Amino acid sequence: MSDIGRPGKIIAVHLNYRSRAAQRGRTPTQPSYFFKPASSVAATGGELERPAGTELLAFEGEIALIIGRPTRRVAPEDGWAAVSGVTAADDFGLYDLRAADRGSNVRSKGGDGFTPLGPAIIPAASVAPDALRVRTWLNGELVQEGTTDDLLFPFGQLVADLSQLMTLEPGDVILTGTPAGSSVTQPGDVVEVEVDAPTAPGAPTSGRLVTRITEGTVAFGDFGTKPSVDDLQRAEAWARSSSGAARSDAATPAPREPATEDTATPAPREPATAVEKSRFVLTDDLRAKLASVATATLSSQLRKRGLNNVSIDGLTSTRPDTKVIGTARTLRFVPNREDLFAAHGGGYNAQKRAFDSVGEGEVLVIEARGERGSGTVGDVLALRAQVNGAAGIVTDGGVRDLAVVAALDIPTYSAGPHPAVLGRKHVPWDTDLTIACGGAVVQPGDVIVGDADGLLVIPPSLVEEVVADAIEQEGEEVFIAEMVAAGERVEGLFPMNAAWKERYAAWLTQR
Repeated sequence: MSDIGRPGKIIAVHLNYRSRAAQRGRTPTQPSYFFKPASSVAATGGELERPAGTELLAFEGEIALIIGRPTRRVAPEDGWAAVSGVTAADDFGLYDLRAADRGSNVRSKGGDGFTPLGPAIIPAASVAPDALRVRTWLNGELVQEGTTDDLLFPFGQLVADLSQLMTLEPGDVILTGTPAGSSVTQPGDVVEVEVDAPTAPGAPTSGRLVTRITEGTVAFGDFGTKPSVDDLQRAEAWARSSSGAARSDAATPAPREPATEDTATPAPREPATAVEKSRFVLTDDLRAKLASVATATLSSQLRKRGLNNVSIDGLTSTRPDTKVIGTARTLRFVPNREDLFAAHGGGYNAQKRAFDSVGEGEVLVIEARGERGSGTVGDVLALRAQVNGAAGIVTDGGVRDLAVVAALDIPTYSAGPHPAVLGRKHVPWDTDLTIACGGAVVQPGDVIVGDADGLLVIPPSLVEEVVADAIEQEGEEVFIAEMVAAGERVEGLFPMNAAWKERYAAWLTQR
């Protein structure tokens, strides 16, 4: 920290990584900011007190920009030139006090020691701004990993935007946002953050910024806002997906970032139809109706409505005797490229985030391009989905540890077994977006129904009418089967002509 000193200003970006925006359930169109006091700066190896009476002290590993020269009204393409160096930062926040200064974060993020920086500075001239990586470890386990190609707002844009209004001075620090994976610490935990440029010459690094969490003993007084938490704050602090919450319970509003974060802007990465789908609730009554009819019947009803390309083909289920019914969550793999796998394949990657966040009654659908030459899910991740209450797993790629996965209760559809890890053929890339799986398009919130006959994708807007007509169709088919068993010819009966429809109506009144 002695190399960094005490900055004049610390300016933090609210939301800047696509992975974090997906976790929060919204994507801002422009950056927004808050200030942190210089007194919050701490050095590596220090202790951070979780105040007495609080429970939600969260870490956020970030890349810190250090301004190297007076900067006012620069263009975005010139913004990076104003940066002298980058280092690791941990933007600690106390969710128990978020309500105290909503948006400004004065108390929730301004405490002593809440902004560790360091330990070393990477000269900005030695690295490309789009080739940096930030990683965070909690008690030795890698929990956050993000690269600057995932940024919503590049570093040059942040510098330019801020310099429109204020002069950035040498030594000022800009905290550039955190990727997905931020969560809560407990007394006794050790949090480490590192910034590096793994593809730059010499792979320069900031070294690990280490902070130990301790338990405070001094209670808050009665002369200010006291700590207060609810289920919403707990969900956000522990990094439970707000979009997942919206999918599982439409009555629960998705958690939001502070009001200053451009909250009026919906996420633009999915088309509006996908946003509408996320509001659909698959009720217990609808689930029961879907369970009462065959997938083949649902398929015929979809075909009557002109939907012929809604089957996920070529997959086999580990539990063909178990019907799968749920709303879709999605995960996409792209073809393996070694440099991309190095940046996106490790740590808390998209695959792990998807399996951690899939919720009760949801089906995780994976795009693997039909490539079965490596596994896309194994026993541990399948077990994680089962523990979460997921209704099923669908991948058009391979499955590792197939015997163990098949022994689980959760049905898993796949293109077959393969012993190799995904790095042989795939890079885990993104979650909760429109994908292709087994020849069908799947959007988040689509209804997935599957049995031994196969899998169907049903648009949420059609579910109620499709299942109602499917129930009616199967009633007719019971009648037709009885008539055929009694010796009737199929001509005029299957499908029923007007005369047979009259007899069917009479048959219904007798049942």
